[in-house]
Amino acid sequence: MSECKANKSIGCTVQQCVHHCGNENYCTLNSIQVGTHEAHPTVVECTDCESFRVKGSCC
Repeated sequence: MSECKANKSIGCTVQQCVHHCGNENYCTLNSIQVGTHEAHPTVVECTDCESFRVKGSCC
């Protein structure tokens, strides 16, 4: 198993994401895409990390 390369510029606590860096609370991607599922977002709950992929998913 290879050691992950944490991107210290992208903090992440979602351990279920394939891009999460093991025991470190960082993402392994170079960049992420943030989006929204609301027409007029006004609170943090309206935003989404569109780079999220569930561990064990095929795609």
